[in-house]
Amino acid sequence: MTDDSGAPHPERAAKTVKCVVWDLDNTVWDGVLLEDGEGPLRPGVREAVEELDRRGILQSVASRNDHDTAMAALRRHGLADYFLYPQIGWHAKSGSVRAVAKALNLGLDAFAFVDDDPFERAEVAHEIPEALCVDAAEAAGLPDRPEFTPRFITEDSAKRRSMYRADQVRAEVEREHSGPQEEFLATLGMTFTIARATTDDLQRAEELTVRTNQLNTTGYTYSYEELDTFRQSPDHELLVARLEDRHGPYGTIGLVLLEREADAWRIKLLLMSCRVMSRGVGGVLITYLRRRAGRAGVRLLAEFLSNGRNRMMYVTYKFSGFREIGRDGELALLEADVAEVPEFPGYLTVVVPAEAEVSP
Repeated sequence: MTDDSGAPHPERAAKTVKCVVWDLDNTVWDGVLLEDGEGPLRPGVREAVEELDRRGILQSVASRNDHDTAMAALRRHGLADYFLYPQIGWHAKSGSVRAVAKALNLGLDAFAFVDDDPFERAEVAHEIPEALCVDAAEAAGLPDRPEFTPRFITEDSAKRRSMYRADQVRAEVEREHSGPQEEFLATLGMTFTIARATTDDLQRAEELTVRTNQLNTTGYTYSYEELDTFRQSPDHELLVARLEDRHGPYGTIGLVLLEREADAWRIKLLLMSCRVMSRGVGGVLITYLRRRAGRAGVRLLAEFLSNGRNRMMYVTYKFSGFREIGRDGELALLEADVAEVPEFPGYLTVVVPAEAEVSP
């Protein structure tokens, strides 16, 4: 439920794990690989890894081990493909977790770390207190815990690992590109689609409000039922944004909740998946809203509420022609220039179905 401001009650904000980082020795398998040779998988680990993957929870490795030997063992066990950006070497486990977080562009509060060694868990807990540390003895039960149980398992959830794999390919191609950023973006052949949300979009829309913290203008989270109410309301509009390029789909990566009055539209929520932070599509979505408001002859307002991590969205608003016109405590109100609106950038194709261009 929301309060009168449209923000959720505090009890809505429960910890959601987005990535599990596994130790290997005596955690994923029995024994110490370099001393005992390759041991069997510990009971329930394979099933836990597969189920977490099905739910869209990413997974990686932080292990003190020889990299090539450990990766070969993971391949023989049929698990290597489940782990993104594995950190296998002789570094501190907290440093390995941080490296995975940086590679995935996820906040550390979205991580769980599984290890059999109390010292390693204590080291990570001390250095990264926002992460959840779990004894390897409890690993098989991870799918039963609420932190690992999203309310919905969406189409994007089931594809999340493969979409991050595609991101790795994009990153490698980008590293090899020596020209300007816009020149590289043009090589991707991106198509950005903005559409009215349908009932089929609502599960993913709720998931986005729960999972997205950095690129979220207010930090509000809404339930499926609340989003459906907004979708059907004559005074609101709920939009979703999707992105794809020559490497494959990114999925549904953006959400806008617009509150409409006769002379002004107010952006109550605008968020983008962190996976598309470097693609510039947040500004494209704002440009679309500015163009529509200008054609409709209304003011375009936006709420911004800092959550400690989303300042980039405030900067995005400022670069997109918004100025701050008022404050109510921590809640800032901004207004856009809808008279001088730039064209969409030439490095991507913007697709807007006709029904998303017409206000009901």
